[in-house]
Amino acid sequence: MRYLKIVGLVLAAVLLQMTLLPRYLQDPFQPNLIIILVVYLGLKLQHRFAALAAFSLGLLQDSFSGIYLGLHAFSYLCLYTLLSQVADRLYTDNRALLVLVVFLGTFFCALLNLVMLMIFSVSKGVYATLLPVLVPQALVNALAASLFFMFKRGAVEEAR
Repeated sequence: MRYLKIVGLVLAAVLLQMTLLPRYLQDPFQPNLIIILVVYLGLKLQHRFAALAAFSLGLLQDSFSGIYLGLHAFSYLCLYTLLSQVADRLYTDNRALLVLVVFLGTFFCALLNLVMLMIFSVSKGVYATLLPVLVPQALVNALAASLFFMFKRGAVEEAR
């Protein structure tokens, strides 16, 4: 039943991320719900299929975003791997820690995307589009993560 709830959350987040949010919110103020899911998977669910799920979520975002296929997939897989290695050493039931990790994970993914674009892309000045929106994007992701984890904690307490 737990995995079915996670699949439902993933489907809802993907539908919101790909269809509804781009229509009503501008780009730096649009939360990246997929990063929040990858952080949740990395810290809470160390399963052999969770890495495949993080990679697949990145591929799905790449297919809808219109930039290079595999860019987000690789960065989400790296983020998941890093978080799953660190999760054993952290108290992951702390909501403030989860919000902080989403904030830092947004920076990590953006900087990893920037490095990969600078290495593998021939376009000049790619950093000029990523760096100015990095801090607002991280703050919006942290706000969305705090709302998501607050809602999730309330649902867990109601189930008890």
